[in-house]
Amino acid sequence: MKPTTEVADVLEAIEEYFRRGWTDGLPVVPPTEAAVRAMLVAAGLEPDAVIGEVPARRRRLTAEKVAVNAVMAGCLPEHMPVLVAAVEALCDPPFSVHGPAASTSGMGILLIVHGPIARALGVNAGENLFGPGNRANATLGRALRLILMNGLGAAPGKLDRSVFGHPGKYTYTIAELEEASPWPSLHAERGLEPGASAVTVFACEAPHQVFNGTARAPEEVLGTVADVMAAAGRLAVSGQEFCVLLGPLHVELVAGHGWSKADARRFLAARAVRTAADLKRIGKLPGPAGPEDAGTVHAAVERPEDILLLVAGGAAGSYSCVMPGWAGREHSQAVTRPIRVR
Repeated sequence: MKPTTEVADVLEAIEEYFRRGWTDGLPVVPPTEAAVRAMLVAAGLEPDAVIGEVPARRRRLTAEKVAVNAVMAGCLPEHMPVLVAAVEALCDPPFSVHGPAASTSGMGILLIVHGPIARALGVNAGENLFGPGNRANATLGRALRLILMNGLGAAPGKLDRSVFGHPGKYTYTIAELEEASPWPSLHAERGLEPGASAVTVFACEAPHQVFNGTARAPEEVLGTVADVMAAAGRLAVSGQEFCVLLGPLHVELVAGHGWSKADARRFLAARAVRTAADLKRIGKLPGPAGPEDAGTVHAAVERPEDILLLVAGGAAGSYSCVMPGWAGREHSQAVTRPIRVR
């Protein structure tokens, strides 16, 4: 373990972390040696084990660094294997963490937990899943943000140059509501065993809620979702990825008409478009709009596979949710990694 700092009491320790800029603006749990050791034991890792590296930042994330920030965030030892997998995904080159961590667009890092471990830890996949009140959701996402800040230097006003940011940059963790889904889970689609535990990391905007309580056909529900995906004010880069959460009432309608997940994804990819005329009228494309521009479309995604589609949320209303990703797929891709459970 690294050298420790002696302080008078817990409150002084909390204030010391504020003074050193090691918090996210909220008080942290002081990482005692015993608490950090418990995290490492839970993951079966030595302190100096390297979890991931980010060459663009010349940074290396060790198990001890992950454990320290996990304690600070309020995690329990049983949360540590999830964070290890999340950091591995974060450091996977296709995710390209330096870009979204530094971008002016202010993306959060969405952490999706899949499989049995999500249920065992009580990660919320249902009502209010983006809201307060759940320890696993709050602390896992917070730990990931503290790791970005303290381990990779992504501090606001320094490396992180977000124009606005969004609340998901405090914490942004959900689970997949697999028990309410008639379709294959996201992690199974991405090459893992259906019964495996896994995480997916995705750099994205805040959730855009979609409401349609009068739809009676899949095309109507999904057409509403596609309209939000193709909002002209944010449609920017071809090849972008999206995360789409279909609420239980919406997926019941879509699947009830015999639509598969692949059907839904293909429909969204084909419908989430804007004409060149629309984009020229608001200056997103150069030049005046001409008659030929009405028949030229720009798609939100290049291919259906660029839509991460899963079921989540509560069943009290007819809502779904859209989270647009950062830049293009060639800049940052969602990454899914298995969780090694001891």
